[in-house]
Amino acid sequence: MKRFILGVAAAALLSGTALAQEFQPAVVYDLGGKFDKSFNEAAYTGAEKFKADTGIEYRDFEIQNDSQREQALRNFARRGANPVVAIGFSHANALEKVAKEFPDTKFAIVDMVVDLPNVRSILFKEHEGSYIVGKLAAMASKTGKVGFVGGMDVPLIRKFACGYAQGAKAVNGDITVLSNMTGTTPAAWNDPVKGSELTKAQISQGADVIYAAAGGTGVGVLQTAADEGILSVGVDSNQNYMHPGKVLTSMLKRVDNAVYDAMTQGEALETGINVMGVGNGGIDYALDEHNEALVGEAMKTAVDEAKGKIASGELTVHDYTSDDSCPDLNF
Repeated sequence: MKRFILGVAAAALLSGTALAQEFQPAVVYDLGGKFDKSFNEAAYTGAEKFKADTGIEYRDFEIQNDSQREQALRNFARRGANPVVAIGFSHANALEKVAKEFPDTKFAIVDMVVDLPNVRSILFKEHEGSYIVGKLAAMASKTGKVGFVGGMDVPLIRKFACGYAQGAKAVNGDITVLSNMTGTTPAAWNDPVKGSELTKAQISQGADVIYAAAGGTGVGVLQTAADEGILSVGVDSNQNYMHPGKVLTSMLKRVDNAVYDAMTQGEALETGINVMGVGNGGIDYALDEHNEALVGEAMKTAVDEAKGKIASGELTVHDYTSDDSCPDLNF
């Protein structure tokens, strides 16, 4: 009888494993790759957590150029991956085409809306997190000048810049916010040399805290800021560890949570628009052993208070993408 029970239990376990493996999610990263220490790596972290928690394998692909987007999405769908998660707004056109071809496959895309019944569109309130780190930057600045280095000059990145400027000016109305974009093509996400050059230019103008929202390009920003003896602000993933004591904080865009949630729902993925911000744990700032000496209690109290007001709706941070204006920063 004991052997029979054990046999039944083992069979049930195997059956459950087989059932779990009936679906296999996939993720297609944006340019810069899954180890960019920023946006893509946050997605990779979420996928790895899904694998660790469920025991279910996933597939992934790192595109090398724009022409591979559609091919990668279609290949995964054709091979039965479900859901397929596309990281980055640049996948939108390819995803719209492929999702129509495979109406029974669920898809998700980060940072863009693709209005199809089998697509989850995941958006973030990056302006809220940028406001928070802007306040920290202004409180840490000794020169009264802070900087912003963006990646590709698109509305999404201007959204970061505007929120950052609003947060800085909420602390010091006379503060100067310097802003530069790396380029106008997707190559701007992976150009640390240009990021370094822009950082040096802003330092020469007096900036002593610089926020990078530029994917892999930001690695050059953070490195140069550390070398030149000023503070930087990381983005998307927690980048504090890259230069302990030199990175003031990182604006956390929880792409990891978004990917984990999409993969966990599997073929039952709830589609439509999913917006993540401060109020639902989608946006935050990083505080750990690498930067706690830089963020004093007064600074922490001020930004935590701001977080609470944003979450409750008492404080509204301007969203550049809502009307293409930026009251606190001239483009």
